[in-house]
Order: sequence, then C-alpha cells, then structure tokens
Amino acid sequence: MDQAAADVPGARSVPVCYRHPDRETGVRCTRCDRPICPECMVDASVGFQCPDCVRGGASASGSGGAASAPADNRPRTLAGGTLTRDPRLVTKVLIGLNLALFLVKLSLGDVFTNQFDLIGRAYAPHLTGIQGVAEGQWYRLLTSMFLHGGYVHILFNMLSLWWIGGPLEGALGRARYLTLYLVCGLAGGALTYLLAAPNQPSLGASGAIFGLFGATAVLLRRLRYDMRPVIVLLVVNLIITFGVPGIAWQAHIGGLVAGVVVGYAMIHAPRERRALIQYGACALVLLVVAVLTLVRTLQLT
Repeated sequence: MDQAAADVPGARSVPVCYRHPDRETGVRCTRCDRPICPECMVDASVGFQCPDCVRGGASASGSGGAASAPADNRPRTLAGGTLTRDPRLVTKVLIGLNLALFLVKLSLGDVFTNQFDLIGRAYAPHLTGIQGVAEGQWYRLLTSMFLHGGYVHILFNMLSLWWIGGPLEGALGRARYLTLYLVCGLAGGALTYLLAAPNQPSLGASGAIFGLFGATAVLLRRLRYDMRPVIVLLVVNLIITFGVPGIAWQAHIGGLVAGVVVGYAMIHAPRERRALIQYGACALVLLVVAVLTLVRTLQLT
C-alpha cells in the first residue's frame, strides 16, 4: 500500500483492483496500467507493479538466459519485504497457533492457562509457590499473547486478525509483519505488567492486534485512503476497552502506541536506509519493553 494515484480523467468512480474487485484503489501498475490494491502492490524501482508483471518479468529474464537480478534489485513489497505467493501465510499460521492453544486450554483447563498467562506476582490456582514475571517467568510476556479465555474472546480476536492482518502482511512482507506483531504484543504485555495489579491475570492477542490497527492507520494515511472505517472500528474497540470491566486496557494502549511507532518506521523509512530504520525502531520499542519490565520487577521484589 503506497500513495494513491489520481483517478483516470473522466472516470465516474474509483477503479477496483483487477485481482480483488471488491477493493477500490487509485494506484496502477507501472507496466500494464491495471489498478492494484495495497495487497497486490509490489515495490519497484519506479512506482509499483502488479504480481503478474513481476512474475512475467522474472520469467522473461530467466528464459533469456540472463543471470537473475540481484536480491536488492528485485521487486519488493511497499515496506521492502520479499514478494511471496501467499501474502497471508503468517496471518494463517498465527491464527492456527492461537486456535491450537485454545484447544489445549479447553482440554487441560486452568492448570494450563495459569502456567502461561501474564501475571505480575501472586499465588496462582493449581500451581505451587508464587508465580509471575517478577519471579523470573519472563516468558509469560510472550506466551500470554497466544492464550484466550473463552469462545467470544478468541472469535473476536481471530476475526480482527484476519481482517486487519492479511492486507498488512501483504504490504509489509512476512518478516516485517511478524516482527511488528510480536513487538506490539510484548509492548502491550509490558504496559500491563507495569500498571495492572500484580495478582491480575491477563491473556489474549488483543495487544498485538491493536498494534496492527495502529500500523494500518499509518498505512492508510500514507496511501491517502479513506481512513474512516478503520478509525470508527478503532474507536468502537477503545470504547469497549474502557467500558467493559475485566479488559486489560493497558495491553490495548501499549500495543496501539507500539503499532503506530513501528508502523510509521516500516512504511515511511527511506529506501536507502530502510532496514536500519525499520528494525532500529523495533529495537527501540523492545528496549522500552525491557526497561518497563525491569522497573516493575524491582517494584515487586
């Protein structure tokens, strides 16, 4: 997803992607001039190309006997990621992992959940001794991102992950998308650990998903797309976050802020220093996560 081009003179409506007729777009392939949506945009040396032209160009190069182009000159996604045949693979794997662990939770019950959810420092049912991140169980910041409390919880999160995550993965590429997801989830967990009561358990992918919301908003603004649907959905989610008891608002806010910061770096980084800025921003957020975790641990021990 990148900046939108102007509509064709005389056109009565915004064109739709040639591969996804339900998606309006103002961007066209620089080679064949077909309209392409953000998921189908492949970053080229000039503008964007559609996947068909990219594959056709690669095939022509190979059939002519010429050496294949160097990796740094090959067409890439908007954020510099490698073009892949399945732009939603990581999203599918994440959903599958969440569902698999939910089935394990249903089979084993709370004895499983209590070992891996996010808790500061407290006695946990079915477990011996004091549990929590403050007791050196740092893994809880990560494992809690893949656990869910009930059917409605996981259904809502997985539908949001599919709707938001798929197009974002196509724009960023697999490695950058997965990094964004994990960094946002950890940021949400760290803020929850810092601000929530030490005996308050927390779990769910919401922190990471709110991070994807933040990055999507940055992406839509970069493309000059209509941001109202995402903004409305985000506002509704924030109202639910602060209006429904029992929701860890800290995870949502932490993930959202991290998503905006990392998403901005992913999408706006200049080509010549792209990887340095993108992963540098991720490292900076992880440093903040480490500092918040250390501060809270010193408070509780």
